[in-house]
Amino acid sequence: MAVLRMRKLGEPVLREKAKEVEKITPELKAIFTDMADSMAHYNGIGLAGPQVGIDQRLVVVKLEEDFPLIELINPVLISCEGSEVGVEGCLSVPGIYGEVERCTQVMVEFTDIKGKRKRINVGGLLARALQHELDHLDGVLFVDKVINYVTGEE
Repeated sequence: MAVLRMRKLGEPVLREKAKEVEKITPELKAIFTDMADSMAHYNGIGLAGPQVGIDQRLVVVKLEEDFPLIELINPVLISCEGSEVGVEGCLSVPGIYGEVERCTQVMVEFTDIKGKRKRINVGGLLARALQHELDHLDGVLFVDKVINYVTGEE
């Protein structure tokens, strides 16, 4: 298990557009393992490469212990429907929470670790988490989209 250092608001890597993954290598599986371990260590439900200093379009999501780990390479938001406001926080912006408007249903296209291009159509918390993490890949943080800040925990 390797816990990677979480990058925090103010570090340039969080504001840069991550690079496309051009080739799937055996090292990529190890990177996903380190990202998943880091996400669990920091008590997150999603993590994008830039948050741990990896300048690649990689995302991991695991909503809860019994939920399967989702690993996405070069994810792209294909469609976005509905709208709802919900409270978000971020491992890279500790202690800050705010209300953010997000789509309620999204379709995301991505490459899996075997190199197969896939699409998933999801709603609820998974849709919100995916939108949040995909924003990270383009240098956008949830604080850029906050409607109202809130105090305390979610």
